[in-house]
Amino acid sequence: MNAPQDKLAFLNVAASLNGRRWIGPSAEEDRQSEAMAQATALPAPLCRTLVRRGVAAPDAAAYLAPTLRELMPDPHQMRDMEKAAARFRQAVKSGQKIAIFADYDVDGGASAALLLTWLRSCGQQATLYIPDRIDEGYGPNDAAMAALAGDHDLIICVDCGTLSHGPIAAAAGADVIVLDHHLGAETLPPAHAVVNPNRQDETGDLGHLCAAAVVFMMLVEVNRQMRTNGETGPDLMAMLDLVALATVADVAPLTGVNRAFVRQGLTVMARRQRIGLTALADVAGLDQAPSSYHLGFLLGPRVNAGGRIGKADLGARLLATDDRNEAQALAERLDQLNTERREVEAQVRDQALEQAEARGTDGPLVWAAGEGWHPGVVGIVAARLKEATNRPAIVIGLDGDIGKGSGRSVSGIDLGAAIQRTAAEELLIKGGGHKMAAGLTVARDQLEPAMNRLSELLAKQGAAEIGPADLRLDSLLMPGAATLDLINQIENAGPFGAGAPAPRFAFPDCQIHFAKQVGANHLKISFGDGIGPRIDAISFGAMDGPMGPALLDHNGARFHLAGRLEVNTWQGRQSVQLRLEDAAAAH
Repeated sequence: MNAPQDKLAFLNVAASLNGRRWIGPSAEEDRQSEAMAQATALPAPLCRTLVRRGVAAPDAAAYLAPTLRELMPDPHQMRDMEKAAARFRQAVKSGQKIAIFADYDVDGGASAALLLTWLRSCGQQATLYIPDRIDEGYGPNDAAMAALAGDHDLIICVDCGTLSHGPIAAAAGADVIVLDHHLGAETLPPAHAVVNPNRQDETGDLGHLCAAAVVFMMLVEVNRQMRTNGETGPDLMAMLDLVALATVADVAPLTGVNRAFVRQGLTVMARRQRIGLTALADVAGLDQAPSSYHLGFLLGPRVNAGGRIGKADLGARLLATDDRNEAQALAERLDQLNTERREVEAQVRDQALEQAEARGTDGPLVWAAGEGWHPGVVGIVAARLKEATNRPAIVIGLDGDIGKGSGRSVSGIDLGAAIQRTAAEELLIKGGGHKMAAGLTVARDQLEPAMNRLSELLAKQGAAEIGPADLRLDSLLMPGAATLDLINQIENAGPFGAGAPAPRFAFPDCQIHFAKQVGANHLKISFGDGIGPRIDAISFGAMDGPMGPALLDHNGARFHLAGRLEVNTWQGRQSVQLRLEDAAAAH
């Protein structure tokens, strides 16, 4: 019996140089793409991308021009929203003292910066408090909340707080508002309002929002309440750069309103009006209008660096500042910390990979734990383990009797729920998060039992049955068809990222004209089919695996090449470049 059409190996590549099977579009997707191309006169590669997104031909034009007006949900869809906005507005109107307790990552920093920017537009300020990752850990703690309550009337917890029953109870004398997106428990903390699309009593329709998007929607509701009373609120559209940055950096799926948030936010960011982000872009060497890629891989990691291995509030302060000198100093410090973070990460990654491989990487969970591994990089290393094994991964840094770790999951496996269940069973000291990312604290003597229990829970979700990741390809493309115009048209189907990957094309039966190792482990090549123009390609980390050496020593052999198209800008000139992901011998 034949395999289903969409499971047949594309170009007969059952095992590429990286050991992956190539999966092309199904016969039905081919049919829909051709029909869309005829009905809309859009290029066939773009139609294939739209069909993969589930877009029908009559909806193509609207999809290619998403507007916040059409995609923005009613903030009232979320419980406690009206209550939270009214309490915040009351505090602003009566000049009450406000504190913002934020998580130390990009989402927390952007959420805090949204509130600080909005308040500054109204001539007001707030106290910013971000806990130290090592000394205090994630989320509110009793001592900090009690101290803030002693000096403030209102505490707003952003990107944290949904599971913080004790610390919120400790904030006696102050009202607490929680604006979060992490998975909620059956009971809520004793806060004035908990706005969270992932509360147990929510529908989950807005569960894809990051915390900064939840904060933004509260500010939309605040501005609405102000308009009702004849007042004018600050310009929220100018703040969408922060929502875009947080959405991409927190790996929220770029679907629905998230897509509009990022699309509009990138437009705002291109105007270079936020002093902190402009300084950071310049320090990072970003010399073009930003894309979602730049948010995720250039700007986000630098904003995160303060919370990972430096001072926790550096990123939020950079995003909120209106002082050019402070912005420049903070951007340079974060860039330096990011370099240090990469060095620390590389050491931990090598040790974690070695340990995980010794333990075995074909079970439902891949994990590693090490003495003194820096808590600020375990999440990134968990992501690297996940990518290398296509399994949920957890990496834990041990210090004394305690281990603090982070996990990353693969599509279809809810790691946050499994960790929360294990914490409820008291095998973890605490733990929580969302489907794709989570954190935990575990007693050293409970490490093995806790990981075994997590493995059992993940196995029930099917994590042990996942094979090597198939490489899904949108279509074939000949080098002559890969033009700057095509790339620009495909960009209209973006932004691309989590939940909406950029289209991946296969270039069949190509000859490599030039191949060179770049840096420690990257590969640069130039290829063509002998008919159209040659295309340059770059593959990061290729020399660490089998693909890089095979292409470097090609000996004139021909290959099928697969990857994503991008525009390369060099000295003011633009050219087509392939971000090469995989290759296979062309027989």
